[in-house]
Order: sequence, then structure tokens, then C-alpha cells
Amino acid sequence: MASSSSNLISLKTSDGTVFKVERALAKTMKTVQAIIEEADANIYMIPIHNVFSHHMDMIIDYYKLSVAGKSKEFSVEKLDNDELKDFLLAVHYLNMEDLFEVLTQAVADRLEKKSVGYVRKYFGIENDFTPEEYAAIRKKNDWAFKGDDIEPEEDEEKQEE
Repeated sequence: MASSSSNLISLKTSDGTVFKVERALAKTMKTVQAIIEEADANIYMIPIHNVFSHHMDMIIDYYKLSVAGKSKEFSVEKLDNDELKDFLLAVHYLNMEDLFEVLTQAVADRLEKKSVGYVRKYFGIENDFTPEEYAAIRKKNDWAFKGDDIEPEEDEEKQEE
């Protein structure tokens, strides 16, 4: 009979924390799974770059809820926008499709009904249009700019209320 430790994989996060996780969880991480399949059977620890220990804690929480059939109870509401984007990038790096969908929906929910200016600020996109070009685009596509008179800072203040 195989020992329970053979069902565990050690993952080392970017900040040096080692997590011993079930193989079933590791299999949900296609990046880790590819490393396991390509490596010899004696692999002891897999470094997971771009993933920090706080990300792994949330990934494990999601996995436990998912296994229990309660994945809809997983929430990222406590994360600010930068933390959510970092977590999304970590999950993308690990290629975890189900959790990636949850996180992209969370980002979409946060951006819903926000101004173009707010979305630009959220993603760090600089407006490279001249004022004349911007005015012409805004006039042509007026329907897409509803609520754009609200500045990003005003959007954030309304969210906090």
C-alpha cells in the first residue's frame, strides 16, 4: 500500500514557502502537471514562480470548496484591485482554468458599468488619443461612454459607500 506522503507534492512559492499539496490539487494546475509529467519520478519539490504563499492559501481554499461542491462560496471580495490582479496572474501562470474563470468574472463584475477612464486606470492604460480624436470617437460611439463623466476617483468613492 502506498504511503500518504506519495500522494503529496511539494510546491515552493516565490517567497520560499513550501506547500505539501495533494496530487489531485496539483493536477488542477496544468503548469505543475506538465512539470510532473516531464520530470523523472524522483522529483521532490517544484518551484512555482510568480505565485506567492498568500496565493497558494487562496488556491487551497478554492480547491477545498470545489471538492466539497461549494466553489460558489469562494470569494475574493476582501482583495483590493491590485491584489485581485496579482492573484489572477498567479492562477493564469498555473493554468487553473476553473479558478481563472472565477477570477476573470470577479474582475468583470468590478468593471461593470464603470467609465472608460476608470477601466483605463484599473489596467494602467494611458490615453494616447489627442483631445480631438477622443471627442470624435466619443461622438461616434456615444452609447459606449455612458457614465464616462464620472472620474475614476469618484467611481472608487461610490464603491466604498
